[in-house]
Amino acid sequence: MLEPSNNNELPPIPAKRYFTIGEVSELCGVKPHVLRYWEQEFPQLKPVKRRGNRRYYQHQDVLTIRQIRHLLYEQGFTISGARQQLSGQQAREDVQQSHQIIRQIRMELEELLQDLKR
Repeated sequence: MLEPSNNNELPPIPAKRYFTIGEVSELCGVKPHVLRYWEQEFPQLKPVKRRGNRRYYQHQDVLTIRQIRHLLYEQGFTISGARQQLSGQQAREDVQQSHQIIRQIRMELEELLQDLKR
């Protein structure tokens, strides 16, 4: 098991669609019971559940878990502080994505206006 200070030494994430809880545990350096607990505490973690409630994590889930691990173990956040940090970051990403969509729509409308003027 990796020590909390060794976050940079985590193994690379393989190019797979789904990961079991055991695989994620090894990829992120946390035990499976910690992952199950974090699912209750962080609404961003929603692994797909299939056959007998087996969890299957996607690539984005693994990245989120690594980010949670970094916030808790290396930056010293509490669970609630890490939750606020993640939701604030998600809100910023949503705003950036919205701005990008608006810019794209605006460019398309300006092109359409130029076509109509011809």
